[in-house]
Amino acid sequence: MGRNGYYNLTTERIFTLCVLLPVILLSVIVQIKMFYTYEKYKKVKNKKGLSGAVVARNILDSYGLQYVRVESVYGKLSDHFDPSCNVVRLSQENYDGTSVAAIGVAAHEVGHAIQHKKEYFPIKLRSVVIPIVRFGSYTSLIFVFLGLLFSNPKIAYFGIILFSFVVFFELATLFVEFDASSRAVKTIIKYDILDEEEIIGVKKVLWAAAMTYVVSLLNAIV
Repeated sequence: MGRNGYYNLTTERIFTLCVLLPVILLSVIVQIKMFYTYEKYKKVKNKKGLSGAVVARNILDSYGLQYVRVESVYGKLSDHFDPSCNVVRLSQENYDGTSVAAIGVAAHEVGHAIQHKKEYFPIKLRSVVIPIVRFGSYTSLIFVFLGLLFSNPKIAYFGIILFSFVVFFELATLFVEFDASSRAVKTIIKYDILDEEEIIGVKKVLWAAAMTYVVSLLNAIV
């Protein structure tokens, strides 16, 4: 309390107002932008009438990845590559869809399969720290809280070190996602899957999605 009974802003409150709130606001804006961009190009059909599943299968085969399956999965934007099962899973609207967005997403997920085949270093590094990240993401704040509660900085620092692996994981993920998008665009151009105008749409969709990983990294750092 100040002399007049008013509460003085602490450093922590100033930090929250000046740093944390803008990052939260940025997260909301980026998410809205991603869904808006995806929905826009989901309505734009590619001129060759290719589906996401067909494009994924053709790219995989061209890279000698015939053993990687392409499957449909429930959920919106639930697309992912599962290296443990060697399967590219595409959401139903991207598996059957012939939109520019569907082609971009399918090529991106295949990009992850190519990364694993080529043993892309950041993805290998990320795999190594996953067990620590899973443990740290759940327990790091507990150690920090206990350290503060018992005035023991060593315990608090241990919690901070654990959470630093989460930050490292987000950084590695950023490299992985940007690289997968880059591979997707290059492959689409190489095999003449889409024309120039459609490729611009793919780039916008993938860029909007990539920004969500940038925000995740910022959140982890803050």
